Amino acid sequence: MFIMLNKIKLDLLNLGLKFISIDEKIVRMFLETKPSNTNKIVILPAVNFVMKKILNKLQNKSVHGRVCNGRLNGVNVSVISSLVGSPNCAITVESLKRCNVKAIIRVDFCGGIENDSDQPQIKIGDILIPKNVYCGDGTSPSYISNNSEILPQMKYASNPMSKMLDIKSINENVFITQPNDELKKIILQEGSEYKIKEANLWTTDALFCETQEFIDSLKSINVQGVDMESSILFLLGNIYKIKTASVLSVSDLPGNSKYDLFKSNELHPNMELGIDNAIKVVSKALPKINSILN
Repeated sequence: MFIMLNKIKLDLLNLGLKFISIDEKIVRMFLETKPSNTNKIVILPAVNFVMKKILNKLQNKSVHGRVCNGRLNGVNVSVISSLVGSPNCAITVESLKRCNVKAIIRVDFCGGIENDSDQPQIKIGDILIPKNVYCGDGTSPSYISNNSEILPQMKYASNPMSKMLDIKSINENVFITQPNDELKKIILQEGSEYKIKEANLWTTDALFCETQEFIDSLKSINVQGVDMESSILFLLGNIYKIKTASVLSVSDLPGNSKYDLFKSNELHPNMELGIDNAIKVVSKALPKINSILN
């Protein structure tokens, strides 16, 4: 009887799938809703703490699977958690591409890298807008190899870790992705009162492998922040013609004895203020962002 019921369920499922496209099937699998339930502007946090803060700002909320719709500063948006890491972010963006989304703005935390020069130091609560993101993740190279037509326009640099660590498995070069310039300019202009800093960012898959050697290698190429999603977001935005940007608040300082996530339990008073300000920046920029989208 159990086997018979499973066969009936499978037959019904296959019958239903005949009436939708493969693209819609993918959206339903990963976003748990149909493509038409997604707005053209998506705000994409990764961690639940930030997701809840954004949802508290939404008006006229409605929920469709993983997609939370509403109005923010008078603009219709969808808020979706990508979950943490480049593989999760890639799956979410692949789904959003199939919803005809026009712009994706990542709002979340990042780690800050203190520099050893005379430049202004990165502090907890600072808002960073990435201008160049080094693809230290494992997902971006797979997409680059599968989309060789983008190689002529891709920037790359010598991998600083290949110079500092004598490990043959480390790639000699690392690719660089960038946000949509128009989107970035609007966010910088609208958020000028919050003293936003344009920064070079490194995207990693290995949160628990931020050793001092790793941090020193990033300092050597003037990287000021570390996250786990922006490189693949910008890369897929480039491949799929979706405008993308990240607005990141510095939550911790890897390598700092007092505010390193893995060395101290002390939370800086500006950590929550920073993410609140990052959300305000995006909210203020939304009407102009909406006006440039087709």
